[in-house]
Amino acid sequence: MAAASSEFPALCALLFLCVLLAESSAEGSTANSSCVDGTYGYGGRSCCLCSAGHYLKEHCTANLQHGKCEHCPPNTYSIQPNSLRSCELCSSCSQPNANLEVEEACTPARDAKCRCKKDHYCSSDGTEKCRICHPCEECPEGIKVACTANNNTVCGQTEGVNKTGIIIGLVSIVVIGLLLVGFFMLKRHLGKRNGNMDVTSAPDVEMQPLKAPVVDLQPYLPDIARIIGWNDAKAIATRSGIQNAVIESCLLNHPNDSLEQALELLNIWVEKQGKEASNILVKSLQDLDKRGKAEKIIELLP
Repeated sequence: MAAASSEFPALCALLFLCVLLAESSAEGSTANSSCVDGTYGYGGRSCCLCSAGHYLKEHCTANLQHGKCEHCPPNTYSIQPNSLRSCELCSSCSQPNANLEVEEACTPARDAKCRCKKDHYCSSDGTEKCRICHPCEECPEGIKVACTANNNTVCGQTEGVNKTGIIIGLVSIVVIGLLLVGFFMLKRHLGKRNGNMDVTSAPDVEMQPLKAPVVDLQPYLPDIARIIGWNDAKAIATRSGIQNAVIESCLLNHPNDSLEQALELLNIWVEKQGKEASNILVKSLQDLDKRGKAEKIIELLP
C-alpha cells in the first residue's frame, strides 16, 4: 500500500510533463503554418505574403504576421502570392481589328484569356499568346478541312469541269473586262478635265501606331512606373540593350518594392533614350502588345 502511494505522485508528474510537451508542439505548429502562402523578409522580420488577387499595402509589424493586404482594383490582377505594391493591368481582348473576344474574364487572381471570334483563326503555333485573328477562307467549291482556332480552312479540289462552269467563267471574264475598260476610260476623261486623280486608301485610323508628344518624361516617371509595372519596364529595358547587371541592381536596391524598382530602371532608360524617350516608350509598349498601357501614358502626358 505504501509503495503504491509513493508511485502516484511520480505518475502525476509524468502526465503533466506530457501535456506541456503536447501544447508546446501545437503552438510551434501553429506558428509555422500561420503564413500559408509563404513569407518574405522585411526589416529583419519574416512577413506573410499576400495571397493571389491581392497586393501589399503595408508591411507586417511582427514576425510571421500578415501586413495590410488589399484586393486588386478593377481591371488588375495578381496571379500568385506576392509582396508587390501594385497589381498588373489585365490584358485587353478588344484591340481594334484584332478580331478577338473574351474567353475568360479577368479576375483579381487571373488575367483575361482571349480567343478568336467565330469564323476566325490565329496563325500562331499555340506556344505564344495570339495577337490578331484572321477571317477563315470561304470555299465555294467545298470544304476539305474546316477552319479551327489555329488553322485556316482547307478548300476541296474540283474534280471535274462541266460546260456550265466554262460558260460562267467566260461570262465573268468578259464582264470584268468591260468594267475595267469603262473604269479606265472614265478616269482618263476626268483626268483631262480636272487633272489626274490620286486614288489612295485611307489607313485604318484605329490601326495606326500611337504617337506621344515629345516631352521630358522625368516629372511623370512615378505615374508611368505605376502604369507600366516592373515586368514591362524590365522587358523594355532589355529590348533597348540595358545590361542585365543594371537591371539586377534595381531589383537589389529596392527589395520587394516593384514600384521603386520600375521607377529606378525607367530613370536609367530615359537618360539613355534622350528627348525621344516618350515616343520610344509608347512604341515599345505597342511592340509588347500593351497598347492599353501606351494609351494611358499618352493621356498622362500634356
